[in-house]
Amino acid sequence: MPVAREVLAHAADPATAGRAALLADTRRRTWSQLADDVRAGAVHLQGAGTVAGDLVAVSIADPVDAVVAMLAVDLLGATALVCDPTWTRPHRAEVLRAVEPTTFCDVALPRGLPGTAGPRDAPAPADDDRPWAGFSSGSTGRPRAVVRTRASWAGSFGAAAALTGTRPGDVVVVPGPLASSLYCFATVHALATGASVRFARGGASLVAALADGCVVHTVPADAVEVLDAIEAGAPSALRTLVVGGASLPEGVRERADRRGIATFAYYGAVELSFVAYDDDGAGLRAFPGVELDVRPTPGSRLGQVWVRSPWVALGYLARASGPFVREGGWASVGDLAEAPGGPGQDAPLVLRGRGDGAILTGGATVVPEDVEVVLRRVPGVRDVVVVGTAHRRLGAVVTAVVECDARPGLRAHLERVARSNLAPAQRPRRWYGVRTLPRTASGKAARAAVSELLLDGPGTLEVLR
Repeated sequence: MPVAREVLAHAADPATAGRAALLADTRRRTWSQLADDVRAGAVHLQGAGTVAGDLVAVSIADPVDAVVAMLAVDLLGATALVCDPTWTRPHRAEVLRAVEPTTFCDVALPRGLPGTAGPRDAPAPADDDRPWAGFSSGSTGRPRAVVRTRASWAGSFGAAAALTGTRPGDVVVVPGPLASSLYCFATVHALATGASVRFARGGASLVAALADGCVVHTVPADAVEVLDAIEAGAPSALRTLVVGGASLPEGVRERADRRGIATFAYYGAVELSFVAYDDDGAGLRAFPGVELDVRPTPGSRLGQVWVRSPWVALGYLARASGPFVREGGWASVGDLAEAPGGPGQDAPLVLRGRGDGAILTGGATVVPEDVEVVLRRVPGVRDVVVVGTAHRRLGAVVTAVVECDARPGLRAHLERVARSNLAPAQRPRRWYGVRTLPRTASGKAARAAVSELLLDGPGTLEVLR
């Protein structure tokens, strides 16, 4: 977590030292207390043999303790590898065996007393340090660990603060796990800015956090939950709704506007960081410092998104393979979009999913997001994932897995909407219903996990009737 020195600076300022830095349910750490804890944690790790340049795996469920550990690692000049504490022990062991961290930290580090001294010979931070590594949000197979430099995150803080309206003294609500780069960035950015971070675990905790939360970082599903709660009368100090993801749910911006809440939507990737943003409903455009190039795909109306940006990560640890590729200063993770193509174009970026997620059915190419955006409008549908399932004659057919409560006639209604709004090749041939879709650590629907459920056989999901 590349902001240890900023935290120490806030703690040294008499105007901010006694203010809250971290809040989580019943826990509260002021800037001064946080700085003491970070210094004590760094001394403990140093005593255990951790040195600058080491890779330190951090797998701690409590977000306050996890932040302290990551900041302590940064203060030593080492790299904090943020793991998902919900992994099973065998899975965690398999993942860590591949990346071979020097140190593993799965318990809270010792707390510091007031005025705790820092570690010996802690190096000064540099732009090319590697203070953070985290895993891609893929839910199947072996996760890939992405590592980035200090500058690739910290350099974007000014633009992110201006665009989201985050100010010193604000309370920034973070309702997801630090294992997600979306929520980890939200935490890092808030601390660097001098804002308090309030961790919330969704549901009642998230609703309660809105009472004094100025800015909240969410995925699309949580954005709807936030607005539902406010419209139902929950006390709220919310000023900005920050939504990470390729598409903003229909009606969210309008609902937020009616409550005087600004909406900042953005698209990015663990490997690319910020790519594009939309703060006024006019569509996604390049984030400051980013150049976009949508390179046409032969025989398709879609192109692959490439970026040239100072915010791009270094790559994967342990020489892992993945969608992240570089070419002549440009980088891509294979996302597809509609746009005129060519660097410097002003037209909004219209995302159409990951290239390897497209469904080839009977000679036609179907982009799942095109189908999902239509089906999500149907009353009773909380969310939907569209994937391809094998078909002997067509190669694959479009299959919809709908998160919903059992309701007579829902499938018939969905089919009517599909007939009215989708081309024949786009219309789902198979329909399944679930109460809760599998989700990634960041809260996004896990497309790969849904595909695995379908591979396990029809008996694992309920046919939507």
